[in-house]
Amino acid sequence: MCCKGFLKVMMFIFNGGIFLAGAAILGVGIWVTVDSDSLMSLVEKVVKLPDEIFKLNYIGYMLIGVGAVLVIIGFLGCCGAIRESKCMLLTFFSLVLIIFIVEVAGGVVLFVFNDEVDEIFNNLENDVRTDIQAHYGQDTEITEIWDSTMEQFRCCGYKNYTDFYGSPFNINGGDIYPPPCCSGKSPCIAPAAKLLNIKGCFVKLVDLLEENSVIIAGVAIGVAALEIAAMVVSMVLYCNAGKK
Repeated sequence: MCCKGFLKVMMFIFNGGIFLAGAAILGVGIWVTVDSDSLMSLVEKVVKLPDEIFKLNYIGYMLIGVGAVLVIIGFLGCCGAIRESKCMLLTFFSLVLIIFIVEVAGGVVLFVFNDEVDEIFNNLENDVRTDIQAHYGQDTEITEIWDSTMEQFRCCGYKNYTDFYGSPFNINGGDIYPPPCCSGKSPCIAPAAKLLNIKGCFVKLVDLLEENSVIIAGVAIGVAALEIAAMVVSMVLYCNAGKK
């Protein structure tokens, strides 16, 4: 009885951790999906994107799915331990095992994608720069998308303020640049933009991906450890369910 009670307590601890980690992964997945969609919509208006770029969206959707299922699993594990239900415990074990396998696969995708990010975005540079110089300040839709993106990410152009040199906005305004290139100050003239040298939006995106990939990896390792322990405990409880 003492051993079974201890295992139940451990099950609560494991599943509490899984529930919280699932909520964290769900939040990160929503963030990745929302922010990547805003940037992808911008680039799609400029060039035909390579298939590899959409791995970012897949990762976001995968994280949302994994996070949501982990939240459900955390609840299911607690109920199974309380009721000593073999069906619920076996379902819990099966779901955790499936999620564990998916997380391993997702980790491989993240690792591979991280190595491709710089190359993909560098290949897009010339096309995006040409589009900015041809349409920014003249095409309302493209101008609004860029303004929204730059304001949201506190960035300037693709790589920096020079991307706007020769654009309708730059020429018609008398050699000025968008306010985000001068930390929101207007008018933004070349000396100020050069001095501040605000990072480009895609440079910031790469930085954000790299920073959050470390966070995601850390969370994934912690979740994996909890999942393995929870699977072991659930099987022990499953074998002893109904026994006095």
